[in-house]
Amino acid sequence: MPIYIVYVIQSKEGYRYTGMTQDLENRLEEHNSKSKSFWTKRGSDWELIYSEKFENKTEALIREKWLKSGVGRDFLKTLNI
Repeated sequence: MPIYIVYVIQSKEGYRYTGMTQDLENRLEEHNSKSKSFWTKRGSDWELIYSEKFENKTEALIREKWLKSGVGRDFLKTLNI
């Protein structure tokens, strides 16, 4: 059964990016390569600060969208990350 991971990464400059993947390690490498991810090429040294696993893609997409909302960003602030 596929696992979908919703994740939040942060660059050393303080930028944050929220996304979804099935291979978190590979995706983080892509973000740090600057050539494979359009949005994250403006930052450097991206590190994982939060992740959640889901068994289906629909639930993962809903959670990703929620984390990108104002309420979701407020939730991340309560985690002190």
